[in-house]
Amino acid sequence: MQFQVPQFIDVEDKIFGPFTFKQFIYLIGGAGASFALYKLLPIYFSIPLILPIVTLALALTFYKVNNRPFIAIMESAFNYYIGAKLYIWKQNRTAKKKIPDANKPDESLSNFNYVPKLSNSKLKDLSWSLDVLDMEKKKKQD
Repeated sequence: MQFQVPQFIDVEDKIFGPFTFKQFIYLIGGAGASFALYKLLPIYFSIPLILPIVTLALALTFYKVNNRPFIAIMESAFNYYIGAKLYIWKQNRTAKKKIPDANKPDESLSNFNYVPKLSNSKLKDLSWSLDVLDMEKKKKQD
């Protein structure tokens, strides 16, 4: 028994002329908000408010960054700005840079024994600690 496998499932259907449903909603929403501001406010107050709304509506409809829709970029930026961030600061106590000897093992990295617990996964913690040690080695080489 043969079954037909759907093709092009990542391409959205064009419902309203050359626009998909999402694009049509973005355009109608931007046009509706602009019209409402135009009717409710005097022209010299409405124009500065209409321009960013029209620009956002057009960007949501047509603009793509790295072949991703603009709404996905906005969502990622929003999540980045409200999300928790990990800042690590290590005070540099030496004023002069020492040139490391290639024959001697690096003693400063052997003293680095504290790794903060970031997650419940030991594998992730180990990966993070190796990344930190790798960054320390690169900083010492520069």
